[in-house]
Amino acid sequence: MRMTIKMIVSLFALFLMATSYAENLGNPNAPKGGTFLYNLESVPTTMHPLSSTDAYGQVVQDYVLDSLAQRHPDTYEWVPAMASSWTISKDGKVFEFVLRDGVKWHDGKPLTAEDVKFSFDAIVEPTNKYKTAHMRPYYEDIEKVEILAPNKVRFTCKKTYFQNFAVAAGLAILPKHVYENPSKEEEKKLNKTIIGTGAYKVDTYDRTKGITLKRNTDWWGYNVDFYKNTQNYDKILMKFVKEDTIAITMIEKEELDFISLSTEAYNKKTSGARWGKSAFKVKYESKAAKGYAFLGFNLNEPMFKSKKLRTALYHLVNRELMNEKFLFGQSELANGPWYKQSEYANPDVKPILFDMKKAMDLLSEDGWKDTDGDQIVDKMIDGQKVKLSFTILEPLQDFVKYLTVFKEDAKKAGVDVNIKYVEWNTFIKLLDERKFQMVRLAWGAGSVDIDPKQIWHSSSYEQQGSNFINYNNPKVDKLIDEARMAIEKKDRVKLLRDVYKMIADDVPYIFFFNSRYGYYGHTKRLKRVKDTYNYTVGLSYWWLEK
Repeated sequence: MRMTIKMIVSLFALFLMATSYAENLGNPNAPKGGTFLYNLESVPTTMHPLSSTDAYGQVVQDYVLDSLAQRHPDTYEWVPAMASSWTISKDGKVFEFVLRDGVKWHDGKPLTAEDVKFSFDAIVEPTNKYKTAHMRPYYEDIEKVEILAPNKVRFTCKKTYFQNFAVAAGLAILPKHVYENPSKEEEKKLNKTIIGTGAYKVDTYDRTKGITLKRNTDWWGYNVDFYKNTQNYDKILMKFVKEDTIAITMIEKEELDFISLSTEAYNKKTSGARWGKSAFKVKYESKAAKGYAFLGFNLNEPMFKSKKLRTALYHLVNRELMNEKFLFGQSELANGPWYKQSEYANPDVKPILFDMKKAMDLLSEDGWKDTDGDQIVDKMIDGQKVKLSFTILEPLQDFVKYLTVFKEDAKKAGVDVNIKYVEWNTFIKLLDERKFQMVRLAWGAGSVDIDPKQIWHSSSYEQQGSNFINYNNPKVDKLIDEARMAIEKKDRVKLLRDVYKMIADDVPYIFFFNSRYGYYGHTKRLKRVKDTYNYTVGLSYWWLEK
């Protein structure tokens, strides 16, 4: 776990010496070797770990970079990683980490406290030199990182924030000598590789063939009991296969070893002769946080400033039909800005359901009428006649069928919906430039302990922040800020349930679904201890049968 904020650490703990994790979750008899064929699905927008914003880049980083500590996959407790131990002050605002001996960068140079300090300083650099605005909300309450010795650093916090320790412990550490001041030519190269201390090195990068990682034989983890039976592959070849049907065919032919499966793929596309013999599918449940898909309104668009219009459009999205037709009824209708199974979600918030009559009534109340007989309703906005016609940007071809259901129902209400499939890198560029009317996207699972600032706080709009729709509610801002300072979980639950309801009531998104299950497919030669751990599937513990 890195660059993702996870869990509360008690403010009153005097110290935590994390040295009692001798148990090993992997298979001590697992053979080392082989090339693991993994479907990354899409090309990362960039490999640069500071400016990278997408999930694809994060997957690569997880194999190549290390953090000071990481989460135990079953207990969610912190386990030492690059730091061998740490202490926490009585007031919970000072953390001191002792770096593990013998850790080397992939270029052979030793890890030092200078690298830890640089990794923090680059994120909070005020001019956004390193394009880290998307990460800054998590780190803004850490005042400074100081070097106490070549192998010891101190994080000092400005104020109380329940995730301060998680932010420090989960910081991805980068080599200062590589990333601090690269030349323009070096910068181009850094967009296509990563230099870390992790179990794997980037070997090759090809936008058509994939990314190859090779084992780092000098990885410090092989000398630590908790990690010695992990990372069993000699190489990992990450391919870019976007379409379900193609990926499924490839795993049947053993051209891929592992693929994530959609609900539809699990239920409809994995029943061929090879499934259950050379290829296997898994449906699992875990305690991990859940992501969700959504339609986001650009709230800078004049027509979308009307909550009544946004609500009307929400009522035109037949999620019940989509769930039954495409998801086999195995998902739940999402209600608000994070997954409804979370204890931070407000159980009193009910889903906005498909209702053609209510949608048309709301459109009429908002002044939308077909004044020229072209079957599209219109309205005067800022002195100009505006037709209710807009374009949805969609980065995943497989989701177009959901939007097509919306498009056909919206047409019956006099709403003209256009769907534009956009390649991922172009899609991200349009988001960053705020050049869209509506977007269909999904947020990853994030944290079990919610901090919504990155997505929902008004300050997260600037400098290509994650609040790209420009949602702005001062009351929500205030409660988010209060929740970040609430150490007691019960206090955060109360505050964030109010935030959840306020955001849901404002209708800035059309929320789609929250998954109840996860699904994946794997080849016969890819072996594992169990289907999933409590908080992660646990691919790093798997191995290839020889």
